[in-house]
Amino acid sequence: MEETFLISVCIPAYKNILFLRRLLDSIAIQDFRDFEAVITDDSPDEEIKALCEAYAGQFPIRYFRNGRALGSPENWNEAVRKARGEWIKIMHDDDWFAGKDSLAEYAAAVRANPEASFVFSAYRDVFLDEGRDREMFLPAGKYKAFLKNKSVLFARNIIGAPSVTLYKRLPTVEFDPKVKWVVDIDFYIRYLENGHPVYIDKMLVNVGLGSEQVTQDCRKPEVEIPENFYLLGKVGLHNLKNILVYDAWWRLMRNLGIRRKEDIVHAGYNGPVPPAIVSMLSWQRLLPLGLWKIGPLSKTGMFLNYLFNYNRF
Repeated sequence: MEETFLISVCIPAYKNILFLRRLLDSIAIQDFRDFEAVITDDSPDEEIKALCEAYAGQFPIRYFRNGRALGSPENWNEAVRKARGEWIKIMHDDDWFAGKDSLAEYAAAVRANPEASFVFSAYRDVFLDEGRDREMFLPAGKYKAFLKNKSVLFARNIIGAPSVTLYKRLPTVEFDPKVKWVVDIDFYIRYLENGHPVYIDKMLVNVGLGSEQVTQDCRKPEVEIPENFYLLGKVGLHNLKNILVYDAWWRLMRNLGIRRKEDIVHAGYNGPVPPAIVSMLSWQRLLPLGLWKIGPLSKTGMFLNYLFNYNRF
């Protein structure tokens, strides 16, 4: 009979031996033991496999070499497909558990909240290239808005990276391989459409942030613009009526220097552009881009434009 576990720690790996060793070391010391680790490897060599074999006697660990490199996020999905646990704990190989009680805290939250299907915690951002860190706790006011409308994640990802989450296996909801930049908030919005989230107000995970991450290659108009329009189409244009979502789109256009519909097409999106966003662009052209980066002026302009477009949603 196949062994089962409460939690599967799913690790999509690619080359990062030093980072992965740090993560596996943080797994090996966990007080909670009803878990397995599942590694799916996109690497072109055997180094990750050899490293995983070194931990075989310390905790249940299963290694799978992908027949071809799946890339992000399909490698995440592959790790989840291989899992045997009731709950899925994605851990990216440059992240690691903050303490030996981290998994125990997640498991305790599951047991204390039998109606829950999704758990997330506070975390620590660790800037690997800069030698500094930042503590990230859930902002209460924005969480209330999130519980009313999950699409406010457009405005700010208050949950965090997938490594800070634990969710009940739901085979019908996977990470969308069509996106990279919005992949986490897209998953959260779809998963939590009918799910019940629980927040743990303790820093349980260290999230490594560095120049080599996939997301660093995504911070450009030709990635962000098509993906954000794609996600808006999935969740529904009516969500622009939420002022937090509207403000997020106002800032997206401003920060990426998008001034005209032609700029959107140049960035790689050829679909319909909602009239409200066309209006945003026309208003932002009224002033030099640098002036719109003055916070109070930008907020005032956004709010007036929001009121102007309210009946267009």
